[in-house]
Amino acid sequence: MNKAVKTLVAALVATLALASSAGASVEIRGLDTSGYPDVRLTVVSSKAVATKPALAENGRVISGIEAQNLGQAKAVVLALDRSQSMTGGSLSDAVAAARAFVDIKAAGDRLGLIAFGETASEQSALSSTTGDLVTSLEAMQVDTHGGTALYDAVIQAAHALRSDPLAGRVIVLLTDGKNVGSGATLDDAVIAAHKAGAVVYAVGINGPQFDPAPLETLADETGGRYVLASTSARLSAIYSAIASELARSWRISYITSARPGEQVALQASLVGAGSASTKLHVANAEPVSTHTFLPSFLFSTAGTILIGLIVGGLGLAVLANLASARKGSWVQARLAPHIGAGTSKKGMGARERLSAVATVLSATESVFGSLNVWRRLTRMLERADMPLKTVELVWAMLGLGIGFGLIFSLAGAGVLTVFVAILFGGALPYGFVWLKVRRRLAAFEAQLPDLLVTIAASLKAGHSFKQGLKAAMEEGQEPASGEFRRVLTQSSLGRPMDEALKEMSDRLGSANFEFVITAVTIQRQVGGSLAQLFDMVADTVRQRQQFARKVRSLTAMGRMSAYVLVGLPIFLAGVLTLLNSSYMSPLWHTSTGKALVAFGLISIGIGSLMLKKIVSFKG
Repeated sequence: MNKAVKTLVAALVATLALASSAGASVEIRGLDTSGYPDVRLTVVSSKAVATKPALAENGRVISGIEAQNLGQAKAVVLALDRSQSMTGGSLSDAVAAARAFVDIKAAGDRLGLIAFGETASEQSALSSTTGDLVTSLEAMQVDTHGGTALYDAVIQAAHALRSDPLAGRVIVLLTDGKNVGSGATLDDAVIAAHKAGAVVYAVGINGPQFDPAPLETLADETGGRYVLASTSARLSAIYSAIASELARSWRISYITSARPGEQVALQASLVGAGSASTKLHVANAEPVSTHTFLPSFLFSTAGTILIGLIVGGLGLAVLANLASARKGSWVQARLAPHIGAGTSKKGMGARERLSAVATVLSATESVFGSLNVWRRLTRMLERADMPLKTVELVWAMLGLGIGFGLIFSLAGAGVLTVFVAILFGGALPYGFVWLKVRRRLAAFEAQLPDLLVTIAASLKAGHSFKQGLKAAMEEGQEPASGEFRRVLTQSSLGRPMDEALKEMSDRLGSANFEFVITAVTIQRQVGGSLAQLFDMVADTVRQRQQFARKVRSLTAMGRMSAYVLVGLPIFLAGVLTLLNSSYMSPLWHTSTGKALVAFGLISIGIGSLMLKKIVSFKG
């Protein structure tokens, strides 16, 4: 009976120690402005409240606050001192208190264990199951070497919490001595706790070597509580009181409107519990860097005026260009009946009317026109049959790349994101032209067998080869009719037919048409029935296309499997991020998560190449 009374009294004393401000029903603790303009604090009430607190600065209600109820799901790391000073009943009492804390945890809590003596080591990783943690507690023994790595234990606990998906994070720290042998400092421990958004509850066991100052600092800076136990026998009651206080605590994060150097009155109120107020001072806080490529001058008043003038000048230039183009179109329309100009030239030359732009385009083409890459872009534009010059395509790629990069840079994106945005913007014009080439080539390939049959029929009727091409031009559709019209025009101007057809083959990039031109060239050199040759070539081309379509249908399942295997991880990552961003946060915002993302993308790329090799066929 006496033992039960003593335990009840100890619990009451511990509860009073944790409720030092008994007159206030709501308490604000641990104002953290290290992440300015983001402010963190802890709100503790006299009773558990399900509705999140309301905050106000200088009487203005703050919207968009993030609040985590520490009485519900949270991540807790128990950091226990097992140094040589804990020899005897201190360590066993600490283990018993930790066991009691584990037994009364909330259903959604995740618990972990770190023991520290000469060094700090993780005994049990954060988990919603407590089997490993209890086993580690039962097996814990006093360290055989001297030292108390107190600050290392706090930093290690903060790192473990930082990668945990739960937003509510708590460190329950227990020691009976002072820091000896840590590689970090007290400031490092506080910074690590701030970065993890962790609340530190520091429990000290009074003794000859005990130093309360570091524990008080850790608790005050993080919004937790420091409790002194006169003896280790009181630890179970203190841990129970900590669990009770966590059930009545909220961890708040919001964006402050206060500027560096200002002080505002901060009020917190809980429905049915009351309110409290304090002073928020952000004198030493600095705005978060945006990490942009732009010079700081552009963010000043003069820079804003300069950007406005540039944008306004570009807008006037666009309006002048449109007006000039419209006028030129009207003049050309009036002169067209008298000079025989076709409608295809209507509006051409609008870009050259600005002499400065024309000079830049001409200079760019003269410098880079001899490069192989430039020639390949020119050939691609010819195959796409687009009324666009190579230099214009290059400047469009450059302009879109820089534009996307500036947009993401101004939005505060990181260097890697800006670089990817530049590549994406630059690739958009190239991708559009490439799609045009593919569509035009596919249309020509579909028309080719019928065109060859038409030419063969014309030759059987006694017409010449040139007349056969003219018949194919008249009966065909674009793009074949336009290409044959160009060949006939070149031939009528004196160019040999073989050269004109060879250039058409190079311009189209069709392997089947190249096969046709090779066969025709050989026949024209050695002689023979050209009509019979065209019939045979038409049948061969048709069989090649049928075989290619058959292979494509047989590999359709493999291609679909490749699309699913490649797209499924990316799709799931996006959906999970939208549905539960906190769950996916460690993957995007931790070094380990970023390494896993990079490894996954590399693996997907290698797998894509392998799958493409399996289902690809060149006939």
